Amino acid sequence: MRCLSFYLTNLTNLLNFLFPFLIKIPSKFLPVQIENMVTLVSRTGRHLQRYEKGYRLVVGCIPYRYKSQEPASVEEIEVLVISAQNGQGMLFPKGGWENDECMEEAAKRETEEEAGVIGVVQDKLGPWHYKSKRSCIMHESYMFPLLVQKELDSWPEKNIRKRRWVSINEAREVCHNWWMREALEELCKEQSRNLQAQS
Repeated sequence: MRCLSFYLTNLTNLLNFLFPFLIKIPSKFLPVQIENMVTLVSRTGRHLQRYEKGYRLVVGCIPYRYKSQEPASVEEIEVLVISAQNGQGMLFPKGGWENDECMEEAAKRETEEEAGVIGVVQDKLGPWHYKSKRSCIMHESYMFPLLVQKELDSWPEKNIRKRRWVSINEAREVCHNWWMREALEELCKEQSRNLQAQS
């Protein structure tokens, strides 16, 4: 039994060590078993957390998709919201930007860990400044529109969060963070400009 405990502890340490390297390898080059292990490991702790001028730097994504192949308006966009960890309200995936990754990598990592989706990150939105509800820490946050390409069946926070596709209007109602609602409005304006340019 002691040998099994030793083995499991070292396996966890090895996976935590390899995680930053494995997430940079395109999944098509990984065996399915390794890809699944990578998606089941979530970063914890704040020892690599970035701060700037007293602000904790936070990044996230607004995952979205189109209802039709050739969308004509923003009404055809659906966004993915997830439940908050405390179960009160819905929001978009976000978390701390860490020292060993660029802003886009951090946003994609947080989105995969919390919402279980992978996609194409677009131009950043923000910044927004807000105070944490649980502490007096000030945050500087950025959000990225993420056009979803793949929904995972298993992801690190599957057991603690629910995810749900909603319309833009429903997202405005259920998202309880004011700054995320503002980011959503920025996404809508940008998408509206893009769709008008294509028509």
